[in-house]
Amino acid sequence: MSGGVYGGDEVGALVFDIGSCTSRVGYAGEDCPKADIPTVIGVGPGEDTPMDTEDSEAPIKPAPSNKYYIDTTVIGRPREGVEMKTPLKDGIIKDWELYQQLINHLYTKHIKTDSDLHPVLMTEPTWNTKSDREKLTELMFETYKVPAFFLSKTAVLSAFANGRSTALVIDSGANQTSAVPVHDGYALSSATTRTPLAGDFITAQCRGFLDEQKIEVVPHYLVASKEPVKERAPANYVKKKVPEVTTSFHEYMVKKVISDFQASICQVSTSSLRDEIETSTSIPTTLYEFPNGYNINLTVEKFKLTEGLFDSSTGHVKGISGGNLLSIPNVALHSASVCDSEIKPALYGSVVVVGGNSLLNGFTERLNRDLTTKTPQSVRIKMVQNVSTVERKFSSWIGGSILASLGTFQQMWISKQEYEETGKSVVQKKCP
Repeated sequence: MSGGVYGGDEVGALVFDIGSCTSRVGYAGEDCPKADIPTVIGVGPGEDTPMDTEDSEAPIKPAPSNKYYIDTTVIGRPREGVEMKTPLKDGIIKDWELYQQLINHLYTKHIKTDSDLHPVLMTEPTWNTKSDREKLTELMFETYKVPAFFLSKTAVLSAFANGRSTALVIDSGANQTSAVPVHDGYALSSATTRTPLAGDFITAQCRGFLDEQKIEVVPHYLVASKEPVKERAPANYVKKKVPEVTTSFHEYMVKKVISDFQASICQVSTSSLRDEIETSTSIPTTLYEFPNGYNINLTVEKFKLTEGLFDSSTGHVKGISGGNLLSIPNVALHSASVCDSEIKPALYGSVVVVGGNSLLNGFTERLNRDLTTKTPQSVRIKMVQNVSTVERKFSSWIGGSILASLGTFQQMWISKQEYEETGKSVVQKKCP
């Protein structure tokens, strides 16, 4: 493998990090991705295309086609008949047509270059299946004609981004929180532990709280204008006339408002929730105004909404079925407990915290406190977190950017020639 082909300055590698909530792409060696867009795609009716038929006497019926709406501003516009869909479920590709539409958009609108000019490093979850890995390899070589390709685990890349080759990576994202031990640059799949207690769980808790308070969430697309009102006074706004949208579009826009609410309001109690409740009179209030002008002040509620992440008992976890759910500290402890005793000290000494949900104020401090409390005194816990919120949110992409730009990595690529000689199964050998 020639380092001059894939490691030079003129033709840089691309790094794709397709996540459950957002997707990122950019050039290896850069500090931040070139684009960060929602993974959700709007699918609506397009123009009918004529169908070919051998029987000239048979009526030619138009074949239904879809039109795809992708990117931050485009999907927020109300349109009739547009359904909101995502190609992923739990990080695994479930709709390959939508996935390909997303890749096409990233190439044409953000990278703006031919796909056959740049090697591609793609991220994947530790629990990705063998068949999906091979199908993705085949897609990139056959459809996009990439000159070289590599698949890398998100946990490994997050560890690299934080300067670690051995670490216990806690990734709290949109739909799940995972704990993945990484040893000498390899993810230990058998010790990976996951829980649905993550960003979407907090969104559900916030929605339940707003329903209990009888607060109607009116998304931005329905508000033409608003007047300021006193706290908890009825909203005074003018409703905008819009096309008849689908339920999935409306729910997506409502979720965006609630996600903003949780990002603005929610905090993690660094001590026990009981202590926060007892000192609630000294907790400063936080004001939040909804798109329609309605506003509320919250104190101890902002801690109650997130407590389920760290205490998964019935009182704090509502609306999620599935029996006993592991809290985030227990996910970390379980993952480390099934590893060899020789590497446990190194894992506990490098607990890397990443993911959008980890940006909650107090998240890392509470996790450190709970892990320290639940492990023997002889165990040394060291939390590794980047001060920059951007780097914590984009950690796997940044790790891929670092890896794909290293001169020593150039021999690791799956080349076009190797793919043609061995087939798609080559990914199992070259990308552990």
